[in-house]
Amino acid sequence: MSNIVSINHVSLIVNDTSSALDFYAQVLGLAVDEARPDLGYPGAWLRIAGQQLHLLELPNPDPVTDRPAHGGRDRHVAFNVNSLDELVSRLEQQNIDYTLSRSGRRALFCRDPDGNALEFIEQTG
Repeated sequence: MSNIVSINHVSLIVNDTSSALDFYAQVLGLAVDEARPDLGYPGAWLRIAGQQLHLLELPNPDPVTDRPAHGGRDRHVAFNVNSLDELVSRLEQQNIDYTLSRSGRRALFCRDPDGNALEFIEQTG
């Protein structure tokens, strides 16, 4: 039996923290957690309910080109959202490409400016 009870945070590598924050804070509406200490490299912590998303500005060891067009076939982080329609509107306003989930769920995939795949699943009920 596992003693793991939840996910505390997920970290993503970004090329430029400022550009990444334009996407995560401005487009997705996540709040920056100002409690991030000086870790010796640029980055940011973002709050998502009781969890965090950590952006690490470091050289990316993974290729960012030739990734699958559909983020569901790539490593990705999945977020729950209240309204997929609201997210679609924000993405379209910023000309950010996305694909709908192939599972039949109300979900979509997109990529951040650094090619990280993100899934958004609409919560019902």
